[in-house]
Amino acid sequence: MGVKKQSLPVSTMKVILKSLMWAIFIAWVTFLFLFPLESVNSWYFEFLAASGGTVYGHAAGVFLIFSAPIIVIAFLAIAYLAISGEEEFQEKKPSKHTGFRLKTFPVIVDGPFGVITAAELIGIILFYALIVWSVCVYTVRNLNSLSGVRLTLREKSSEVLELTGLRFGGIGIFCLAFLFLPVARGSILLRLVNIPFEHGARYHVWLGHLTMTVFTLHGLFYIAAWSLEGSGREKITEWNNGGVANFAGVISLIAGLCMWVTSLAPVRRQKFELFFYTHQLYIVFVVFMALHLGDFLFNLAGGSIFLFILDRFLRFCQSRRTVSVVSATCLPSGAVELVVSKPANLQYNALSFIFLQVRELSWLQWHPFSVSSSPLDGKYHISVLIKVLGGWTEKLRDIIVNGPKESSEMKQPLQPHPHLTVSVEGPYGHESAYHLTYENLILVAGGIGISPFLAILSDILHRIKDGKPCAPRNVLVVWAVKTSAELPVLYSLDMESICPGFSDKLNLEIQTYVTQESGPQLENGKISLHTYSIGYPVYNGSGVSSLVGTGNIIWSGAYVMASTIGFILLSGLLYGFYLNPFGVTYWWYKGLLIVVCMVASPVIFGGVVIALWHRWESKTSARVVDENDGPKIDLVQDNKQRALEELHHHYGAIPNSIQYGHRPDFKEIFRVVAGRWGPVDIGVLVCGPPSLDSSVAKECRSRTLRRRSHQPIFHFNNHSFEL
Repeated sequence: MGVKKQSLPVSTMKVILKSLMWAIFIAWVTFLFLFPLESVNSWYFEFLAASGGTVYGHAAGVFLIFSAPIIVIAFLAIAYLAISGEEEFQEKKPSKHTGFRLKTFPVIVDGPFGVITAAELIGIILFYALIVWSVCVYTVRNLNSLSGVRLTLREKSSEVLELTGLRFGGIGIFCLAFLFLPVARGSILLRLVNIPFEHGARYHVWLGHLTMTVFTLHGLFYIAAWSLEGSGREKITEWNNGGVANFAGVISLIAGLCMWVTSLAPVRRQKFELFFYTHQLYIVFVVFMALHLGDFLFNLAGGSIFLFILDRFLRFCQSRRTVSVVSATCLPSGAVELVVSKPANLQYNALSFIFLQVRELSWLQWHPFSVSSSPLDGKYHISVLIKVLGGWTEKLRDIIVNGPKESSEMKQPLQPHPHLTVSVEGPYGHESAYHLTYENLILVAGGIGISPFLAILSDILHRIKDGKPCAPRNVLVVWAVKTSAELPVLYSLDMESICPGFSDKLNLEIQTYVTQESGPQLENGKISLHTYSIGYPVYNGSGVSSLVGTGNIIWSGAYVMASTIGFILLSGLLYGFYLNPFGVTYWWYKGLLIVVCMVASPVIFGGVVIALWHRWESKTSARVVDENDGPKIDLVQDNKQRALEELHHHYGAIPNSIQYGHRPDFKEIFRVVAGRWGPVDIGVLVCGPPSLDSSVAKECRSRTLRRRSHQPIFHFNNHSFEL
């Protein structure tokens, strides 16, 4: 078991590519850190003067220094992932010795931004150090520039405020260069560093707070300066042609503030639709930012924005396809299970998310859900469990329950659900199935948070049965639910049918805590089950597209390269045949045209690659069908209803202890596990509310800090995601 040894040329090339990427990234970050220094500024303006003779003008120099590095890293990442292949992401052989890891050691467990690991805290400190350093250096430079000038106190105050606002604007653009990178869900860069999109979304939130704070200060300092000058109203509404357009900046800032305020946790949780629709103002924010800055300054952050546009267009193309609903099931717990069709070549792992759109409910809303099926459960379907919370999910349940009573089409067995028109984005997740790398696992779930762990258990059992690489040998599931009505969600996973006699190879223990009941709720000595299920067999023709998420690296790389080359060509044509010959000097207009080029290049040039990709995908799927005997119909839900109805027969066969009336005591649970498993690495995966994350992370931190040589190390991993 482990990674297959690669040839020497491949290993050497990987080392070279990785070294190049690290060298470019470190050089880029170092330059950003040193940029406030006057000596570096002098070199920078000399470089811009030298680049002014190109067809692109001074904008080329800005793009090469600030934006090109991240795009070059993306190109190198494509080559790295392509030559690595699947071998790079197979599970490694477990070490006999425990090891401390910064990325799995929780440092802050009770903060406003959730659990923060040591690696994340180091990144936060370095980023804030860059901001504080820049502010301090710029402040000194501002004061020095005014020290020899004779001005009244009012004039000097106004000048200091304006210069400070200018500096905060520059710092904000640097923040903007990072803001869009983690939110590009299917980004090559996220795949390179193996950051799943749910973690990327957290980093986007953190960067969003910082970016909007800096931009708000930028605007306030300018407003204060203009107010001292007595020209506040005129300056705010000013739209310069030969410099920054102030009013465009005001509109961009207002759009950003609207997104910022509605994204705060109290507003987002209570008014999700307000948050969702307001966040679409990012288009206004970016476009008017370009109008405000012009092409010259916009290129400071143009690279990351361009990569986001590439990802967004690819997601748009994927989400236009509607997929077949294999089955829709209302479980007794109140949860809804949706199973949708997918092609055999769509790869994902058991800790993935997909975004769902149901057009009968909304044409604009997309909601993320954790995948509840293992990729080994079947080649042609993928399933999610959805807890009914709020208006969208309630309407979904009502359509499933009431739809069949209103339609005679339900009697046709090979038709997709007639009341659900579903589109899918994703799947997104870790590039590698990291849960398979731990010999010892603790899976902690709260409520519907058990969903991804059903996929993990199924994945492990399938791998054991098929003899595939799989490290886990000891698995403890700790599941907290409010009522016993939620229990069938777990017991619908028929472990014995997946892997008969699995207990000989897997030490599995399940501890369930029913917090709001004092004892089991029985009906005639059996668990009461009331479920409404609708099932359809899968047929090829309308599965999930494999464009994003874990899509084919060759095709996705070709898309990125073609779009980037197209952007360079379009920009060259724009400058060479229009802006330069006709002497166009309006900053805001050139900024707008650069955004147009950024949007047009993936549509025109990348669109050709996507069309070829679709054609290749269709031929590949057809060839897979031809090479296999029998009709390609995956009866994924044949046994679902039967398993639920006969739940009480095998209820006691699963190694499970159910405790009523209290919550899990993680201090005691971890103490027992530590004594039983000894000095090993234990992967702790948590999926549930923030309070559950905090409780588990606190115990992991405490155990690691007080660890003795004969005790295990608990590695904290969070799988929770909340928009």
